[in-house]
Amino acid sequence: MIEIKNITKQFKKFKALDNVNLELKLGECIALIGPNGCGKTTLIKSILGMVLPEKGEIIFNGKNIKNDNNYKKQIGYMPQIGRYPENMTIGQIIEMIKSIRGNDNELDQDLYQQFEMNKLLDKKMRTLSGGTTQKVSAVLAFMFNSKVLILDEPTAGLDPIATNILKEKIIDAKNRGALILITSHLLSELEDLVSEIIFMQDGKLILHKGVSELKKDTGQESIAKSIVHLLKANN
Repeated sequence: MIEIKNITKQFKKFKALDNVNLELKLGECIALIGPNGCGKTTLIKSILGMVLPEKGEIIFNGKNIKNDNNYKKQIGYMPQIGRYPENMTIGQIIEMIKSIRGNDNELDQDLYQQFEMNKLLDKKMRTLSGGTTQKVSAVLAFMFNSKVLILDEPTAGLDPIATNILKEKIIDAKNRGALILITSHLLSELEDLVSEIIFMQDGKLILHKGVSELKKDTGQESIAKSIVHLLKANN
């Protein structure tokens, strides 16, 4: 679904991405992990067309994204910190995004209903807590039945009940064949969700493996312990 070929991006003297190659397929739930500054955010923004690499190309469903702006309508994006017009209400934001997307397919109202958005539609964005803003972002990311979901620290700020609802929704999306890319610092939360791990460091791809293979290779019982084992081995 997404092919990343020799992507390199530099900000002045800082090389955020260093010749990264990846192939991401439908039906996979992939954790994109690594220390701060490793290149995760730059990679995500490159896929979304928000950052233009100096070198390499990104192929989405067979087309170079440079020549196909419509590909973005196939992506549901949940940012780590949602930034919305402060004076607009939740209801206005949802209607605005619907209009921008122009999606003729039946909308997925599951998270809208479970998060009881109908009770919050008149609340202005500036009055919302971080957790409620995160719920709005989740509703918008999943609403259009997108083939690709990019979720940046999706559970940050959510209470345990909302976190569980969102995790179940992620599993449902994977089961319907979506490609899901998740960044998270809480590796324990990924344990029951992801099928593959991408680990980056200093702008370079260090690892791209299936979770079962990773655990087998490291002899560890969890994703977190497997990553720690690898880091100790590399040091």
